[in-house]
Amino acid sequence: MAQVPQTFFDALAVRTWCGLALTALGRAREEIDAINVYPVADGDTGTNLYLTVESAATAVEAVFAGYEAGSGAGSAPAGKPSLADAARAMAHGALIGARGNSGTILAQLLRGMAQVLTAEGETPHTDGNGLRLALRHAADSARQAVAHPVEGTVLSVASAAADAAEGAEGDCGTVARAAYRGACVALAATPGQLAVLEHAGVVDAGGRGLVAVLAALVETFTGEVPGLSGAVSAAAAAAAAAHGRVEAVRVADRADAGAGADGAGGPAFEVIYLLEAEDTAVARLRARLDALGDSLVVVGGDGLWNVHVHVDDAGAAVEAGVEAGRPHRIRITHFGADDAHTRGGERPPRERVQRAIVAVVPGEGLAGLYTEAGATTVLARSGEPPASGELVEAVRRAHAREVVLLPNDADLRHTAAAAAEQARTEGIRVALIPTRSAVQGIAALAVHEPDRRFDEDVVSMTSAAGATRYAEVTVAERQSWTMAGICQAGDVLGLIDGDVAVIASDVTAAAETVLNRMLAAGGELVTLVLGDEAPEGVAEHLEARVRETYLAVDTVVYRGGRQEALVLIGVE
Repeated sequence: MAQVPQTFFDALAVRTWCGLALTALGRAREEIDAINVYPVADGDTGTNLYLTVESAATAVEAVFAGYEAGSGAGSAPAGKPSLADAARAMAHGALIGARGNSGTILAQLLRGMAQVLTAEGETPHTDGNGLRLALRHAADSARQAVAHPVEGTVLSVASAAADAAEGAEGDCGTVARAAYRGACVALAATPGQLAVLEHAGVVDAGGRGLVAVLAALVETFTGEVPGLSGAVSAAAAAAAAAHGRVEAVRVADRADAGAGADGAGGPAFEVIYLLEAEDTAVARLRARLDALGDSLVVVGGDGLWNVHVHVDDAGAAVEAGVEAGRPHRIRITHFGADDAHTRGGERPPRERVQRAIVAVVPGEGLAGLYTEAGATTVLARSGEPPASGELVEAVRRAHAREVVLLPNDADLRHTAAAAAEQARTEGIRVALIPTRSAVQGIAALAVHEPDRRFDEDVVSMTSAAGATRYAEVTVAERQSWTMAGICQAGDVLGLIDGDVAVIASDVTAAAETVLNRMLAAGGELVTLVLGDEAPEGVAEHLEARVRETYLAVDTVVYRGGRQEALVLIGVE
C-alpha cells in the first residue's frame, strides 16, 4: 500500500521517515552486510545501520507516546509533538544507539539535519528549501566528525546528495528525489574512488545504506518507493557475484587484525563508547585517539558524544575517554575474533553451547553479578532503553541453541518479544520470562539449571520470578499524581510492584516502610540492590530491621553501581 505523503517536514514526517528507513534497512541489511569490505571487512555494516536507525525510531516513538499518554493527564504534555521535539529525539536516539563506523556517521548526518530543522528564526525550515539546508549541513558536519575523510565512502554519497538537492527547486518531495538520484550516482562511482571496493567488485556498504535511508525520505514526501537505480541493483548483484572476492578481502583483514598488535597489519580492535564530556576535553580526546589508531569518528555535542575508533590498544582508548569525561556503553570488538561475521576464516566455527541466559540489567554492578552467574548482559541506563536489535545481538553473542531472555523491565516486554521472535527465525529456541525488575531476574537466575530439560528450566525460573515481589526507592523528577497522592519534584518515592505506595522525604525511611509492607505478606529472603546515590548506612539499617522483626528472613545485599533507582528491593 502506498505511503500517504507528507507535505512539510513536521513531527509526523520525522516519525514516518524513521519508520520507513528502518523497514528499508531491514530489507537491505543482509545485502549491505554482504558487500561490506571497508574500512574493515567485518560484514556488519547493514546490521549496524539498522540498529542505529532502530534506536532513532524508538526515541521518536517515545516522544509521540508521551504526548498521547499526556492528553488526559494534568502534569504531562498534551497535543502533538513539535518538529523540534521529534527531530531532537531522532538525533539523540541515533547518537546513543550508533553502531560501527557507518552507524556513527549516520548518527551525525541525522544530528546535522536536526540542527537545521530545529533552528529558531523567522523562516521555518519545514519546506523544500529547509530540506536542502538540512542535507547540506548534515553532509558537512559528518565530514567534520571524521578525523581523516576518505572519498568513495558514505561521506562521498552524502555530499553528492546534498549537492544534487541544492540544484533542485520545489517542495520536499522534489528535493528528496534529487538527493536520492545524486546519492545513487555517487554510489555507483565509489569503486573508482577506493581500490579495496574495486578489488572486491562492490560499491561502498555505508553509501548503499544511506541510499536506502534517502529512498525512505522520498517515500515520506511522495508516497512512492523510488525505483532502484542501476547502481543500487548492481550492488545487490555484486553481493552474490563477488562473494569470493569479498571473502578474500575479509580473510586478509582478519589476518591483518590478528597481526595488528605486532605492527604487521591494521588495528586489532574496534572501540565504541558514549562519552559525557565538555567540548574542550573532546578536542584533546580527538588528538589522542587519532595518534592511537584510525577510523576515528567523534559525533555529538551538548555534553554527550559517541566515540568510534580502531586501535591495537583498546585499554588506552578507553582510558583516554576516562580522562576526557565519563564513558559508558563501552563496546570493544576484536576484528580477528571468531563470531558471526568471520565465516570462512582459518579457525573452525565455535560450537554453540546448549543454553544461555540473556538479561537486561540497570547498572554496572548488577551486570557484573549477572555475568559471574553466566548470563550475557545488556546494560540499560536511565532514558536509554535497549532496542530490540540490541537484544537480538546479545542473543547471537550468547551463541547458544536455547536462550532464556530476561527483560527485567515491564516497559521492555514488547521490545523483548520482538527480539525473541526475530531470534527464533534464525533457528534459536528462545523463551521470554516476563521479569519486571532485576531482582526478579536474580531470583530466576538462582534456580537456573542448564542440565535440566529446557521447558522444565523455564518453568522453574518463571515460577521463581513470579514468586518475587519487587520494589524500588527513587526520587520524583516532577510533580505528578500517584496512587499514594500528589508528589512534588524531589520527593522520595517507594514503588511496590510498579505502583507508588510511599511518598517521603527520607530515603532510608521510605525504604523501611516499603520493606515492612512487603514482608507483612510473608517472605523468606530479602534482596537489596544499592545504587551509587543511595545514602550511607541504608543497607545496614534495613538488614538490622529484618533481623529484629522478621527472625526467619535472610537478607542479601548487592551493589548495583550507577542505576536509576536508589534502592531495589526483592522479597521472595
